[in-house]
Amino acid sequence: MNEEYMHINQQRWDEMVGVHAKSAFYDVAGFKAGRITVAPLEREELGNVAGKSLLHLQCHFGMDTMSWARLGAKVTGVDYSEKAIELAQSLAQELSIDAHFVRSNIYDLPDDTLIPDKFDIVYTALGVLGWLPDLKHWGKVIAHYLKPGGTFYILEGHPFMMTLDENTSDLKVVFPYFSSEALRFDNEHSYADSTVLANKTEYGWNHSLSDIFTALLSEGLSIDFLHEFPFCGWQYFSDMETGEDGWSRFKDERKRKLVPLMFSLKATKK
Repeated sequence: MNEEYMHINQQRWDEMVGVHAKSAFYDVAGFKAGRITVAPLEREELGNVAGKSLLHLQCHFGMDTMSWARLGAKVTGVDYSEKAIELAQSLAQELSIDAHFVRSNIYDLPDDTLIPDKFDIVYTALGVLGWLPDLKHWGKVIAHYLKPGGTFYILEGHPFMMTLDENTSDLKVVFPYFSSEALRFDNEHSYADSTVLANKTEYGWNHSLSDIFTALLSEGLSIDFLHEFPFCGWQYFSDMETGEDGWSRFKDERKRKLVPLMFSLKATKK
């Protein structure tokens, strides 16, 4: 059943690529003009990537992947959307950015015929884990592609935030924290634009912090840090605002201390 749900999601993502490429949210024109899309927080926590090899899992159409290339990394991006990879390849060619892109579902990896290399860094960020039904295999893929001593880094919406009702400002828990069941959502629009989509249904999965830790620890990675933040990368709730730093926070400062909205985690392969 999860394969069917992921296929439905993939069709929706294929459709969203064209919408996202034209959206103000993604600002492709700004990227073409030289904008770096990875946040200063990510750059600070991951450190200098110049001269390092980096594998970006779930890269969408690759602007973050190519931003790491602009910062000096040798990059490979992976996504299961054919349309996303086609656009990523087109942008890389147009902008003369040295970046390699591969179309693959994470659950079809590792595949050394598609990606034969090992990497100094495996990276993934913002809106990725909720599309994955099984983090055990995710952890195996990360461990497989990391060199010994290599770094894994993730920046993501906090699992507790994902239990809350995004349509109200009451911070009401409506989705399970401990569950492996798929959650169905019917949305006419993408998170990035108001264009009406033909593929309205999507499925997601919530994962606890312990699920994330266990997926990595069981594959021999050691956790370097876990950081939690009172802001996130998108306006998840209606009573949020985006600051000059690009992060979204509650408008009411009293609410900013109540719940974690985002986390980052860095781990090392032993």
